[in-house]
Amino acid sequence: MTHPTHNGRNGNGNRNGNGATRYEARDPDARFSHDGPLRIAQVAPLYESVPPTHYGGTERIVSYLTEELVDLGHEVTLFASGDSVTSARLVPIGTRALRHSESCHDPLAAHLLLLERVLQEADRFDLIHFHCDYLHFPLSRRLDVPSLTTLHGRLDLPDLVPVYREFSEIPLVSISDAQRAPLPWANWQGTVPHGLPVDFGKLSKGRGGYLAFLGRVSPEKGLDRAIEIAAKAGIPLKIAAKIDRNDRNYYATVIRPMLRRKGVEFLGEIGEADKPKFLGDAFALLFPIDWPEPFGLVMIEALACGTPVIAFPRGSVPEIIEHGVTGYIVDTAEQAVRAVGRVSHLSRTVCRATFEARFGVPRMASDYVAIYRDRIRSPRAVMPRALAPSYQTAAE
Repeated sequence: MTHPTHNGRNGNGNRNGNGATRYEARDPDARFSHDGPLRIAQVAPLYESVPPTHYGGTERIVSYLTEELVDLGHEVTLFASGDSVTSARLVPIGTRALRHSESCHDPLAAHLLLLERVLQEADRFDLIHFHCDYLHFPLSRRLDVPSLTTLHGRLDLPDLVPVYREFSEIPLVSISDAQRAPLPWANWQGTVPHGLPVDFGKLSKGRGGYLAFLGRVSPEKGLDRAIEIAAKAGIPLKIAAKIDRNDRNYYATVIRPMLRRKGVEFLGEIGEADKPKFLGDAFALLFPIDWPEPFGLVMIEALACGTPVIAFPRGSVPEIIEHGVTGYIVDTAEQAVRAVGRVSHLSRTVCRATFEARFGVPRMASDYVAIYRDRIRSPRAVMPRALAPSYQTAAE
């Protein structure tokens, strides 16, 4: 996998003498039987750059997928924030990711502009791959170009049911089987687990003598439980986590007082370059979540470093962690404490081998390309809207 360079190699790379990109016309009917290199648009959310400088799971996955597709010879255009870095052709929306822009007061405005840019160029692509939830659904319904939407968030919220019921023909991809459980009747094209570059991290010995927590400071991520587990296990805990604006009160009232405990070290938000050492030196990763986690990228980041995971059985956890092999799946903090005592029985070599076999970028890209080709060959093979059950919600 190559390292991206901003506006470097052009993934749609036909250039004429003055440096402008030359697009070749394509017979629209030929699109649907095309078996060679594909012209693919990747549409990312604008909250973080692609890849993100620190926290940002969706944008990282979009980056990994985009770079791998370019390496495979496909012609890729990335619609993303202007500070994104890619070897594909970049269509920048704004100058900076919204989370780092002090002038952003309405993120919807930027995303509306994003969709307009996609619409302006839609005929240039064999397929448009969206990663921005459901905002584009009215647009996708009216496009002649095949599209696909990967959903990266939770789907168990009642407000979502009327939306997905109305747009039940939209082709979707889940990132775990557990994620799709609230909407089993949606037009699922497949489940594609996330993947990391095979060279992310390396097999490490875990000799740092601490447990690790990596992610976001929020009630559903269970940082307070992680602190309690580490304290009862008698092992130091290092915390690498970001604090969102919405979680500042939780941090101030619940977490900050707990940081005064002996053995607890709060490092703040760390970038991708710092994760392998942080995770590789850890005795184990604590993942005591209390929500239906759609995937949990940090779990495969830990496995890539050979680090076992102790996690609660929410959402995708049972699909990623094999109990007694790559970690322990527990129901309570007390069980987690006992699992810490058994971590030394697990093979870090097996953890790393599991990552390489199941969670590499090449596998993820191959899965997506197979779905792309199915969509391109049968662009209108979608579920009729009438097949979606007529659920009612309290809001209706």
